[in-house]
Amino acid sequence: MTAFADLHHAAEPLLLPNAWDHASALALAAEGFRAVGTTSLAVAAAAGLPDGAAATREQTLLLALTLGSAPLLLSVDAEGGFSDDPDEVAELARKLYALGAAGINLEDGLGPADRHAAKIAAVRAAAPGLFVNARTDTYWLGDGEDTARRLDAYVRAGAHGVFVPGLGDPRAIAALVRGLDGVPLNILYTPTGPSVPHLADLGVRRVSLGSLLYRRALGAAVEAALEIRAGRPPGEGAAPSYEEIQRFGRRAEGERPW
Repeated sequence: MTAFADLHHAAEPLLLPNAWDHASALALAAEGFRAVGTTSLAVAAAAGLPDGAAATREQTLLLALTLGSAPLLLSVDAEGGFSDDPDEVAELARKLYALGAAGINLEDGLGPADRHAAKIAAVRAAAPGLFVNARTDTYWLGDGEDTARRLDAYVRAGAHGVFVPGLGDPRAIAALVRGLDGVPLNILYTPTGPSVPHLADLGVRRVSLGSLLYRRALGAAVEAALEIRAGRPPGEGAAPSYEEIQRFGRRAEGERPW
């Protein structure tokens, strides 16, 4: 089992913050987060492209190139693999693993379950060392129907863990955990949903922050600009110094160039 997989079976659930660039990932790692994910929304927004539209394959690979040799375990949000062809998704996974990624997150977008299962199987064959987190959007885009059947298909195809964003009902979460029989369940944290300790008590093994940190950072930046425009100093909040940010950009000798 890999170090990243081990984090899904530790005493405490894996709290996975999601970064959007080199500095945000290293800032999180510096605070003790051993593993960091990426967020497809931020990757798309930075490029002026839509999220969830298979439009950011190259941008995702470039971010993995930037972060793959950083001192952290990297999980890449790859939407649905940017293709409906399992072989093309497998090739993406192979490249991500070669760049240093420890995990990949693949979403079904409520498309055919057998197609998503085929992608998972192809990824497992192409990059056996990559942790595959299989996401179903039954709650994110639908009413939760068919969740168990889809997750069962993905686990049988080789998924190491499963992700159900949009699910926040504690009883439904606990029931899903029981049905997964030890397969790690990933839940998306929301400020209005169960706390991380509560999710841990329910048996959740991975808690992702998704685009929350990026959206909070963007909101804070705009808020600060508005305060300054209004003649007021910006509100208090953590702001790394110029020198601290510069240190995030220093690459070790021999590290992959950008």
